Amino acid sequence: MNIISKRITSTQPSKRSGTLFKPFGKVFEVEHHPTNRNFFHTSQKSSSSRNHKMATTTLPKTMRALFQPDPQSTKLILATVPLPIPSASDHLIRVHTAAITNGELLWPKNFAMEIPGKETTPLYDMAGTIITAPADSPFKPGDEVYSRTSYMHTGSGREYTVAPAVELALRPKSISWAEAATVGMSAETAYQALFTQAGLKPVAGTGAKGTRIYITAASGGVGTWVVQLAKWAGAEVVASCSADSIERVKALGADEILDYRSVDMKAWASDPSKKADLVIDCIGRKSLADAWYVVKPSGTLISIFQPPEQQKPAEVNGEGVKNFFFIQEALGENLKFVTDLWDEAGFVASLDSVFPLERFEDAVERLESGKTKGKVVLDMGVQ
Repeated sequence: MNIISKRITSTQPSKRSGTLFKPFGKVFEVEHHPTNRNFFHTSQKSSSSRNHKMATTTLPKTMRALFQPDPQSTKLILATVPLPIPSASDHLIRVHTAAITNGELLWPKNFAMEIPGKETTPLYDMAGTIITAPADSPFKPGDEVYSRTSYMHTGSGREYTVAPAVELALRPKSISWAEAATVGMSAETAYQALFTQAGLKPVAGTGAKGTRIYITAASGGVGTWVVQLAKWAGAEVVASCSADSIERVKALGADEILDYRSVDMKAWASDPSKKADLVIDCIGRKSLADAWYVVKPSGTLISIFQPPEQQKPAEVNGEGVKNFFFIQEALGENLKFVTDLWDEAGFVASLDSVFPLERFEDAVERLESGKTKGKVVLDMGVQ
């Protein structure tokens, strides 16, 4: 999934020497941790603590954090570093779980940007407990939150992270910490595709009534949420996925499911009654090319992967089709919407597997295996 709207000159890889890692001019000793440790052994106060509401929990001086030292490689390392110090507008959060988004370890290579103050810690979907909060924040210490944090600041693949209120929401209490970490990016992207970009109404049963929606990669992280939110709003949902995911996507509410490996989409969509008012593409490439055959001549084609025009077949006119690519914005209000409806709507998180932080290499291997049925999550070992 694309996450940056323009390319900027590539940054230089960080230098490594022996057991020392130097991201953004700071030298940290790299440690591997085979077992969880108790980190609550000393205290630390930020320079902005006078402007923050603070929990009584004693904080450690250091934490474990993942880094991606070379943007040309997906290899990660685990280091022991000082805790982040929140700005006057940020919350300090004890991370319980963080999810790895498919393809995110390629972002530094493909969408290189110089972002002042941003370190190379990845993972932007997380769930955790607020430790300190700005005095004017709607959140307070002890609140259990989840988030899709912005790519413009350091990720949450670490035991403590920081985030502004606009990116946070209280997490659903009926799901696990691991499940909560899978929701952020996927649910926010789906919400924005349907209700912000496509202009459907976020109203149960009627907001998308009469709209036929076709979704590619419907078994993926974003796809599962497009299916759920579209059905909740009353749409007729046609979904494509692999044969081994059909039952899972059906359980989410899809009305018709197509095996993308066996169905000739051009032939299938030659019947005008099969065409869709709205197509949401979650994977790009050939699936996006096929989507051009499915969308109605006056319909809308949205991709979260690439501009649709890049994959338009030469034989397709597409003159009346409104088509565009958009980048998800980190908005906690979208997650609040999901939290408020979670139990009533029967939403389901898309979780594949959970690994302890120290097994991050196994987690990445699982993600890159191509066999996942949901998101891969790292557990930070909070007792």
